[in-house]
Amino acid sequence: MGLLDNVLGAVMGAQGQQHANQGVDLGSLIGMVANNPQMLSAITSMLSNDGAHGGLGGLVDKFQQAGLGNVIGSWVGTGANQPVSGDQLTQVLGGDTMADLARQMGLNSNDMASQLSHILPGVIDQLTPHGQAPSAGLGNSGDLMGMLGGLLAK
Repeated sequence: MGLLDNVLGAVMGAQGQQHANQGVDLGSLIGMVANNPQMLSAITSMLSNDGAHGGLGGLVDKFQQAGLGNVIGSWVGTGANQPVSGDQLTQVLGGDTMADLARQMGLNSNDMASQLSHILPGVIDQLTPHGQAPSAGLGNSGDLMGMLGGLLAK
């Protein structure tokens, strides 16, 4: 089984129980991402080395500055992923950034933040399978878009 299969399996399985307990249908969210290139673009923008946030390292820095370093650290690490709320994600990324992402998606900011808060932990968790962020980051947007697109196509 390849990395992309592992990512999808873990996002669907490992987090499924947590999200089921919260009343969230993760399968529907993954389906929405698979059919919505803008969500893929938003995730790529956050995680790619040439993205708006300075890649995974830049995103980790933003979480640390917001006092949530332990949350994103749990996604990168090998233990259980700590949840993040949409409000916390908006705090990390900034209200203007979340509003821009929401506008691109045709959503309101709260819905965008909520959807990202359910998807981002599993994606980061599986892109860092050894409990560490790659020293060179996750690659540029083209590389990451290809990986995520392939993941969601399966």
